[in-house]
Amino acid sequence: MATAAVNAVTELIPSFSGRLLQPDDALFDEARRVHNGLVDKRPGVIARCLGAADVVDALGLATKLGLEVAVRGGGHNVGGRGTIDGGLLIDLSLMKGLHADPKARTARAEGGTLWKEFNRATQLHGLATTGGVISSTGIAGLTLGGGLGWLMSKYGMALDNLLSVDLVLADGKLVRASSDEHPDLFWAVRGGGGNFGVATSLEFRLHPVGPMVMGGLVAHPVSAAKDLLRLYRDLTATASDDLMLFFALLTGPDGVTKLAAIVAGHIGPQDKAEAELRPVKEFGKPAMDVIGPMPYSVLNSMLDASFPRGARNYWKSHFIDRLTDEAIDMLIESFASCPSAMGAVMLEHFHGAVARVPVTHTAYALRKSGFNVVILSQWMEGADDGRCVSWARESYTALQPFIGSNRYLNYIDYDEAADATLAAVYGPNLDRLRKVKGKYDPQNVFRHNVNITPS
Repeated sequence: MATAAVNAVTELIPSFSGRLLQPDDALFDEARRVHNGLVDKRPGVIARCLGAADVVDALGLATKLGLEVAVRGGGHNVGGRGTIDGGLLIDLSLMKGLHADPKARTARAEGGTLWKEFNRATQLHGLATTGGVISSTGIAGLTLGGGLGWLMSKYGMALDNLLSVDLVLADGKLVRASSDEHPDLFWAVRGGGGNFGVATSLEFRLHPVGPMVMGGLVAHPVSAAKDLLRLYRDLTATASDDLMLFFALLTGPDGVTKLAAIVAGHIGPQDKAEAELRPVKEFGKPAMDVIGPMPYSVLNSMLDASFPRGARNYWKSHFIDRLTDEAIDMLIESFASCPSAMGAVMLEHFHGAVARVPVTHTAYALRKSGFNVVILSQWMEGADDGRCVSWARESYTALQPFIGSNRYLNYIDYDEAADATLAAVYGPNLDRLRKVKGKYDPQNVFRHNVNITPS
């Protein structure tokens, strides 16, 4: 860094509650890393904040030094948008304050909180809110971009359970966005991602969940994939709001055996759960059946080991309205050529509460029943980058004849065409979002994201 920049950082250190890390700091190299090992960026400064005041000062420092800004919560964003080359990284990972109110059935948590931490606190009271399927994901990024999870068919997306958000705006002002305060901003952040400010804390509505629920997976040899996918299609057509069903084509724990699996979570009474899941458990001769009673916190973390920090990830996804026989054949054929034992093809079923919210009620626009298809390329070695990225791209090309008009924001990778992507993510809400962006971030300070340009 130039001498003037070093001096500016040094001047801020005495009043900064967290840590300001520069490239020669011993902690810098670890602090700059995000979940996706394919992303290898080097910020000029990392501001590890301990509160909203630190975030305000970090933004002021970026303005003073003329540095671009990126924001990291949990660091899981597959496109690597939670970091930056040469700019200032506002790192919220140390901000984990959390308070659950069992009487009001609400919880407020700071922007660096992970879902496993959130669930641990709320499940003490038998409460939860929709929050992802990988527990090491951060609450802020997941929620502001949508927030699918085990509870979404019963209680909507994570953002549908958001009651308020504290945001530091581009000009350093701290505001609360809710239905009563800055309602236009509150509408926009529920789906608009990090385009409008730094979310220093989020307040959620909680619901009675568990602590024991029914969940797990049943896996079959991949030779049964077509019939299992047809069963999955039939089950999702009649699934109750209590039931979430995912499907995966994946490689088994031995790193060799290719499998087809239905992954399930049911939050209703045990007798109802057993009845709804009986067709899954009675189908064929499974290679593995681990569906049974488990704590909700275990359900929300049971896939964690399949997504290790530092693995290299490149994803493509799109929503399909119908799972036709032709689409089933295409997905099985694509998975057959997957070059990595860590890669997978996944389907996430949308139904119930999430599909009953009007499209324009929040900025988030994916409000229909159907299937989000994820071509999930994941591997460990840099030497495999070319073939693993190519597989995802080729599989996504093969998916095109079956796609609908919608996409899920949180799975957009780094190389997506901006205009087409924004139209698919936001649909009729895009023009309104651009106007809100122009009001709260007219200089587009927060642009290292799936960016909404201000109007």
